[in-house]
Amino acid sequence: MDLLVDSFPDLLTGMMITLLLGVISFILGSILGAAIMLAKISGNRVLSAVATAYVSVFRGTPLLIQIMIIYFGLPQIGLEIPPIPSAIIAFTLFTAAYLSENFRAGVLSVDKGQWEAAASMAMPYWKTLRRVILPQAIRIALPPVGSRFIALMKDTSLASAVTVVELTRVAEGIGTSTFRYMDALLIVGLMYWLINTLLQVGQQALERRMRKAYAT
Repeated sequence: MDLLVDSFPDLLTGMMITLLLGVISFILGSILGAAIMLAKISGNRVLSAVATAYVSVFRGTPLLIQIMIIYFGLPQIGLEIPPIPSAIIAFTLFTAAYLSENFRAGVLSVDKGQWEAAASMAMPYWKTLRRVILPQAIRIALPPVGSRFIALMKDTSLASAVTVVELTRVAEGIGTSTFRYMDALLIVGLMYWLINTLLQVGQQALERRMRKAYAT
């Protein structure tokens, strides 16, 4: 308990950085992921091929390698990015690849009869997508998207590899200064668990609300 009290200011700062990384990266990743999904289902061969290649690259390589390439690799070609922006860029690009597939699965899960009904009323493709398909797809995709957000909050610990002082880096610092590595890591592990438990509760509440809204 004394370690928690003494280290609370550092832990609080680290938690805020962790939340900052996770929330910003998820928002940006959602926007980019939606764009990639639209490109993939657009019917345009070039856009679809580019989107498919993007997803393949970012899902097929380790996130840690991507972070290191952005932070350590880009300076070699004259592009130096500070630690926190580097981490956010990496998390955004990585998350977008997964979310695009979650969104696409949601769209493809909507009954084809919805498209046919909209077409029978001469509703344009993009209007059908926006007003008919996407509202249903979001409800279907919510569980995997929520799980990706929770996974992202845990993945933010990798930012410590590029000197970002988030929760994991704070735990390392506390362990180095007090030699109480086990206690520091257990405290930080508990904080991650609490954050993700709250996110899971929020996700479940949102799912229930959307089910009720859709049922009515």
